[in-house]
Amino acid sequence: MGIYLLIAAGAYLIGSVNSAILLVRTRYGQDVRERGSGNAGSTNVARNYGTGMGVLTLGCDILKAALAGLLGRSLAGESGYMFACLLCLIGHCWPLYFRFKGGKGMAVAAGTLLFLDGKLFLLIAAFFVVTFLIWRRVSLSSILSVLTFPPLYYLTARRLDAVFVIGTVMCVLIVLRHWENIRRLAAGKEPRFQFHRGER
Repeated sequence: MGIYLLIAAGAYLIGSVNSAILLVRTRYGQDVRERGSGNAGSTNVARNYGTGMGVLTLGCDILKAALAGLLGRSLAGESGYMFACLLCLIGHCWPLYFRFKGGKGMAVAAGTLLFLDGKLFLLIAAFFVVTFLIWRRVSLSSILSVLTFPPLYYLTARRLDAVFVIGTVMCVLIVLRHWENIRRLAAGKEPRFQFHRGER
């Protein structure tokens, strides 16, 4: 129990280091949560400060998940890895350092899967790209992609283990964080994503 409390505290604090907020504040002296959708994630950064800044934010968040996962795996194996990534996701969405207003967790989930199962990551990433090219809506592609994880993991692993259970919890949290996007999608008001170079 003590080990998992240590993992929880460490991973949550790592997750609370929000890349979108820090990068935009450092580069532009602004709060990304006051621009666009108000979300502190790579998509909102890309919409308002350029695709390059969005990609940088995405990379930092993926590495954040890797760092938290490394902590968990070193202390408690595969279940510790998933537990740490879950707490990293919670920290990313509700960061201690930034008034508990963070991102939606998609990049952290991507990092979790990348360092867990590279082949499954590539499969789901390809699905994300295809759906994005069809509809050009990041939120829709994100929601559909995370929903593919539970069935695809079970079909490939053939077991209901800690990875499946904790991964499914992460997927549910991400979908819930996209609730406003779901409402806009249902109303036909969700904007399409457009690539651009610099700040708007």
